[in-house]
Amino acid sequence: MPGYNDSDTATTAPRLSGHEQTLKILVAGHFGAGKTTFVHGLSQIPPVSTEETMTSAGEGVDQTTLPGKTTTTVAMDFGRLHLTSDLVLYLFGAPGQPRFFPVLQDLSVGALGALILVDTRRLADTYPILQLVEDLGLPYTVAVNVFAEAPAVPERRLRDVMDLTDDTPLVMCDARDRTSSRDALIALVRYLLTLTPEPVR
Repeated sequence: MPGYNDSDTATTAPRLSGHEQTLKILVAGHFGAGKTTFVHGLSQIPPVSTEETMTSAGEGVDQTTLPGKTTTTVAMDFGRLHLTSDLVLYLFGAPGQPRFFPVLQDLSVGALGALILVDTRRLADTYPILQLVEDLGLPYTVAVNVFAEAPAVPERRLRDVMDLTDDTPLVMCDARDRTSSRDALIALVRYLLTLTPEPVR
């Protein structure tokens, strides 16, 4: 893929004519869905991170306990990715706890779309995120982050429980794998392009 320093040959996003274009993308999802891993794994610049160590002060506030997880994003993750030679994505990862939803709202300003990461072990935690992104009017793609311990759920079942329309893209990805993560972004970009009116000639 032009502009992407990777030897993989997965499907590329459509090329856009003219000068380099930039897109702001919101990366959202519930606590522990893999947003930080996703943004950091893709960024071609040193990513901005606001991860802090979780303490007992947060117990009973966030109700976010996951085995082995000791840090959490408190403001945002930021990364930059040349998806093609003329298309640059600015990735803004938002914290997933409800008390940080105002931060997510702020980060959504200027975004053209959202990629929502999901862990099938905690689908109920996804519903408030989906509702918030819909309320913000952002088109989105849902990416199921494949954790080793997570149950495999058929696509139709996932669409039913998350109340997704048939035209909302739903993909599987592994946030630890650059190619898989990139392909999830490509699915979102392709979807955004279908929503963009054809230029008047």
